[in-house]
Amino acid sequence: QVQLVESGGGLVQAGGSLRLSCAASGRAFSTYAMGWFRQAPGKEREFVYAINWSGTSTTYADSVKGRFTISRDNAKRTVYLQMNILKPTDTAVYYCAADPRPNTAVPTTASRDYNYWGQGTQVTVSS
Repeated sequence: QVQLVESGGGLVQAGGSLRLSCAASGRAFSTYAMGWFRQAPGKEREFVYAINWSGTSTTYADSVKGRFTISRDNAKRTVYLQMNILKPTDTAVYYCAADPRPNTAVPTTASRDYNYWGQGTQVTVSS
Protein backbone atom coordinates (compact mmCIF):
# COMPACT_ATOMS: atom_id res chain seq x y z
CA GLN A 1 0.00 0.00 0.00
CA VAL A 2 1.22 3.47 -0.90
CA GLN A 3 0.02 6.70 0.61
CA LEU A 4 0.54 9.97 -1.21
CA VAL A 5 0.24 13.43 0.30
CA GLU A 6 0.35 16.54 -1.87
CA SER A 7 1.26 20.00 -0.66
CA GLY A 8 2.24 23.38 -2.04
CA GLY A 9 -0.99 24.51 -3.63
CA GLY A 10 -2.42 27.95 -3.13
CA LEU A 11 -3.53 31.19 -4.70
CA VAL A 12 -1.19 32.93 -7.11
CA GLN A 13 -1.48 35.66 -9.70
CA ALA A 14 -1.15 34.91 -13.38
CA GLY A 15 2.49 34.72 -14.36
CA GLY A 16 3.51 33.50 -10.94
CA SER A 17 4.99 30.21 -9.79
CA LEU A 18 4.22 27.40 -7.40
CA ARG A 19 5.97 24.17 -6.54
CA LEU A 20 3.86 21.19 -5.63
CA SER A 21 5.28 18.33 -3.61
CA CYS A 22 4.01 14.79 -3.22
CA ALA A 23 5.38 12.76 -0.34
CA ALA A 24 5.03 9.00 -0.56
CA SER A 25 5.14 6.21 1.96
CA GLY A 26 6.61 2.80 1.22
CA ARG A 27 10.08 1.66 0.25
CA ALA A 28 8.96 0.69 -3.24
CA PHE A 29 8.50 4.33 -4.22
CA SER A 30 11.80 4.36 -6.06
CA THR A 31 10.50 1.74 -8.51
CA TYR A 32 7.26 3.55 -9.35
CA ALA A 33 6.53 5.95 -12.14
CA MET A 34 4.79 9.02 -10.75
CA GLY A 35 2.30 11.29 -12.38
CA TRP A 36 0.52 14.57 -11.82
CA PHE A 37 -3.07 15.06 -12.93
CA ARG A 38 -5.49 17.91 -12.45
CA GLN A 39 -9.22 18.44 -12.44
CA ALA A 40 -10.89 21.79 -12.93
CA PRO A 41 -14.49 22.41 -11.85
CA GLY A 42 -16.92 20.83 -14.25
CA LYS A 43 -14.17 19.16 -16.24
CA GLU A 44 -12.71 15.70 -16.44
CA ARG A 45 -9.41 14.88 -14.79
CA GLU A 46 -6.53 15.39 -17.18
CA PHE A 47 -2.93 14.30 -17.35
CA VAL A 48 -0.29 16.94 -16.64
CA TYR A 49 3.18 15.39 -16.25
CA ALA A 50 4.81 12.08 -15.41
CA ILE A 51 8.27 10.81 -14.57
CA ASN A 52 9.70 7.31 -14.65
CA TRP A 53 11.19 5.53 -11.66
CA SER A 54 14.72 6.81 -12.18
CA GLY A 55 13.90 10.31 -13.33
CA THR A 56 15.44 9.71 -16.76
CA SER A 57 12.21 9.90 -18.75
CA THR A 58 9.33 12.35 -18.53
CA THR A 59 6.10 12.94 -20.41
CA TYR A 60 3.97 16.06 -20.33
CA ALA A 61 0.80 17.56 -21.68
CA ASP A 62 1.12 20.12 -24.45
CA SER A 63 -0.70 22.66 -22.33
CA VAL A 64 2.18 22.84 -19.83
CA LYS A 65 5.13 22.58 -22.21
CA GLY A 66 7.87 25.02 -21.36
CA ARG A 67 6.14 26.11 -18.14
CA PHE A 68 6.02 23.08 -15.83
CA THR A 69 8.76 20.68 -14.82
CA ILE A 70 8.59 17.42 -12.91
CA SER A 71 11.34 15.97 -10.76
CA ARG A 72 11.77 13.40 -8.04
CA ASP A 73 14.01 12.64 -5.10
CA ASN A 74 13.87 8.93 -4.38
CA ALA A 75 15.85 9.29 -1.18
CA LYS A 76 13.13 11.60 0.13
CA ARG A 77 10.31 9.62 -1.52
CA THR A 78 9.03 12.84 -3.00
CA VAL A 79 8.02 14.01 -6.45
CA TYR A 80 7.76 17.67 -7.38
CA LEU A 81 5.91 19.72 -9.94
CA GLN A 82 7.44 23.12 -10.57
CA MET A 83 4.86 25.36 -12.19
CA ASN A 84 5.96 28.63 -13.77
CA ILE A 85 4.16 31.26 -15.84
CA LEU A 86 0.89 30.13 -14.39
CA LYS A 87 -2.34 30.94 -16.21
CA PRO A 88 -5.93 31.13 -14.96
CA THR A 89 -6.59 28.00 -17.04
CA ASP A 90 -4.20 26.12 -14.74
CA THR A 91 -6.69 26.51 -11.90
CA ALA A 92 -7.60 23.03 -10.68
CA VAL A 93 -7.15 20.46 -7.99
CA TYR A 94 -3.82 18.77 -8.60
CA TYR A 95 -3.33 15.12 -7.78
CA CYS A 96 -0.22 13.02 -7.69
CA ALA A 97 -0.46 9.35 -8.49
CA ALA A 98 1.74 6.27 -8.45
CA ASP A 99 2.00 3.58 -11.12
CA PRO A 100 3.11 0.51 -9.17
CA ARG A 101 4.42 -1.47 -12.14
CA PRO A 102 8.11 -1.60 -11.24
CA ASN A 103 10.80 0.14 -13.26
CA THR A 104 8.80 1.10 -16.33
CA ALA A 105 11.05 2.90 -18.78
CA VAL A 106 8.53 5.41 -20.09
CA PRO A 107 5.89 6.82 -17.76
CA THR A 108 2.30 6.39 -18.83
CA THR A 109 -0.17 9.23 -19.33
CA ALA A 110 -3.23 7.04 -18.71
CA SER A 111 -4.89 7.55 -15.35
CA ARG A 112 -6.07 3.92 -15.33
CA ASP A 113 -2.46 2.81 -14.91
CA TYR A 114 -2.04 4.72 -11.66
CA ASN A 115 -3.30 2.70 -8.74
CA TYR A 116 -2.54 5.09 -5.92
CA TRP A 117 -3.72 8.67 -5.62
CA GLY A 118 -3.27 11.52 -3.22
CA GLN A 119 -6.08 13.65 -1.85
CA GLY A 120 -5.24 16.60 -4.09
CA THR A 121 -4.13 20.17 -3.55
CA GLN A 122 -5.94 23.23 -4.86
CA VAL A 123 -4.18 25.60 -7.22
CA THR A 124 -5.95 28.84 -8.05
CA VAL A 125 -4.52 31.33 -10.52
CA SER A 126 -6.09 34.75 -10.57
CA SER A 127 -6.06 37.00 -13.62
